[in-house]
Amino acid sequence: MNTLTRTKKDGQESRLMSGFLNAIEKAGNRLPEPALIFFYFLLAVMGLSAVLSQMSFDIVNPVNQQTVQVNNLLSAEALSNTLANMVTTFTSFAPLGIVLVAMLGVGVAESSGFINVALKKMLRVTPKKLLTPMLIFVAMFSHVAADAGYVLVIPLGAIIFMSAGRHPLVGIAAAFAGVSGGFAANMVPTGNDALLQGFTQAAAQLLDNTYTVNTLCNLFFGIGSSIMITLVGWWVTERIVEPRVSKMTLDGDFKHDEDMSQVSAVENRAFNRAGLVMILSLVALAAAAWPEGSMLRSPEGSLTAYSAPIMKSIVPLIFLIFIIPGIVFGLSAGTFKSGKDVIGAMNESMSKMGSYMVMAFFCAMFIKAFSDSNIGTLIALAGADGLKAMALPGEATIIGMIVLTAVVNLLIGSASAKWALLSPIMVPMLMAVGISPELTQAAFRIGDSCTNIITPLMVFFPLIVIYCQRYTKGAGVGTLVSMMMPYSIAFFISWSLFLLAWWGLGMPLGVAAPYTWSAG
Repeated sequence: MNTLTRTKKDGQESRLMSGFLNAIEKAGNRLPEPALIFFYFLLAVMGLSAVLSQMSFDIVNPVNQQTVQVNNLLSAEALSNTLANMVTTFTSFAPLGIVLVAMLGVGVAESSGFINVALKKMLRVTPKKLLTPMLIFVAMFSHVAADAGYVLVIPLGAIIFMSAGRHPLVGIAAAFAGVSGGFAANMVPTGNDALLQGFTQAAAQLLDNTYTVNTLCNLFFGIGSSIMITLVGWWVTERIVEPRVSKMTLDGDFKHDEDMSQVSAVENRAFNRAGLVMILSLVALAAAAWPEGSMLRSPEGSLTAYSAPIMKSIVPLIFLIFIIPGIVFGLSAGTFKSGKDVIGAMNESMSKMGSYMVMAFFCAMFIKAFSDSNIGTLIALAGADGLKAMALPGEATIIGMIVLTAVVNLLIGSASAKWALLSPIMVPMLMAVGISPELTQAAFRIGDSCTNIITPLMVFFPLIVIYCQRYTKGAGVGTLVSMMMPYSIAFFISWSLFLLAWWGLGMPLGVAAPYTWSAG
């Protein structure tokens, strides 16, 4: 009787969740094309800026200590600047160059067959039951290579899942959850650690001018989080996302039943040669970066700081690491006969990016207008002031910090931009109630991660929609949001509780990272 009751209850909950996600998908897919959405948002921001620019606000920006004033984007001067800078606004849109350069190299490796054979070999040693956690974990690890996960791991996730007989959109969802939803979790330090540490230390010194923050202050919590997010993402993928997404029809002649374990002798020989070249390239890179005085390090000697040349060269390195083995494989396997075939592979990879470039244009224009208007700054600081006025207990304040960051993240995608605005208020405020800057930063990073995957304003979101449309042409913004919503909710709840448990058990957040602070 208990089993029957539980089965009925589970079925009812499943129907409720399915209905909720279906409603999100239907509502989202009624939205216009992503390019048009950004265009309409651009018009809305310009109109709203004209109205709000006539109002005065008492909110002070802690970065420059000036009262926030909304700029009128419909003024003659602003319109003139928009037109004059339109080309550079588009060409300087950071994700555009990252995507196009990386895809040139990856496209050659894919067309040659190198990636396909690598996936076959990967599937031979990875049990199908472990594909999901493996993909999520690798996606999180890709943070070491800046934004490489968006242009490399996510599309490969679709290919891996489809090759294993599973729906490719499930692979996209799992990889996207790891790359973007698990952005704050990693097993090793990344450039983001150094970036946030600078803001946190500067904010802490507003209250205590002798306070210093270690760059690795969240390292141990990040390692624990990577394991937790992998397990939670695995459960969400196979219990919630896959049963629903698997019902979506694929558009195209995709071979799900291909025996991916078969590698011909020619392919195997070509792969060994290409693999050796890739390994030697990585060894050469490591040897060049290893010396303390290496030109690839920052002036302080760090390899992971944003100022380090190696961190600034991640995308060109991805291009080289894939195009060189791709060419070697193609020539060895016979898929490439000459340099003309290599250029043809590049042309083919770029031909698939037309829709993304159109969306990137309008996305760049909107983000620039949103930043210039100061509306995002106004919203972020007003939310922080509201949280400060509540005067909540420590644990509740930490949760409130996560909620605030998660909401602001829906509007401002850049982690550095958000932390530059919030840290001068939140860090000293929480220090005043005994909470350390390191703990505040950890809370910020959770909120900064868990809603990345459900906001169309995240700069790579349009690219993920394009990935989905390769397999299901009817997929839109609503499709992607409905796929990712279970991850976002699960990550928010589990990660918040995980931080409170980590704190309660007194486990170290990272290197030289106390939980409490007191004056003197």
